[in-house]
Amino acid sequence: MKHKTTFFILITLLITVACEKPEARRPKQHGTTNFYKEVLKENKKLNALEKERLEKWISQDTITEYKTSPHGFWYTYVTKDTLGLSNSPKTEDVVLLSYSISDINNRLIYERREISYKVDKEDFIPALQDGIKLMKKGETITFVIPSYRAFGVIGDGNEIAVNQPIQSTVTLIDIKSKKDNEIN
Repeated sequence: MKHKTTFFILITLLITVACEKPEARRPKQHGTTNFYKEVLKENKKLNALEKERLEKWISQDTITEYKTSPHGFWYTYVTKDTLGLSNSPKTEDVVLLSYSISDINNRLIYERREISYKVDKEDFIPALQDGIKLMKKGETITFVIPSYRAFGVIGDGNEIAVNQPIQSTVTLIDIKSKKDNEIN
């Protein structure tokens, strides 16, 4: 009789468990939102520290007068168009320019190279994309660029390190306006 009762209880339990509806599995919660918020918070701190270091470095250069760009970099004219004979390039203009890149201690990273660049339509160093639009034909400007406006947290994979601020001296050789490009 004891075995019959135990057997009956086991069968009843088995039927009860087997008849329950399966519950849908829910995805696991991974705190990614908080992780990204923390990463952004840390990056903002690092960017502020880097900006402070660069401003201190610029203030110690008593010979050169740097201007602050609203686009997050500093610049100084090496050669300036004082007559105002030329216009600045606009979106979709094609510019011919030469530039070199060095670290902020003036150690050359990349020697001067010449490129053709379609303004705002091709990938280029973010700060220089904005900086070129400040220039006129024949001008040479040295840009001091924080890492987050240059090659950022990954560097360039070659000579420019992670989170490395740079200087770039750019000469705007020629500007072909969008209209000129459409005619040719």
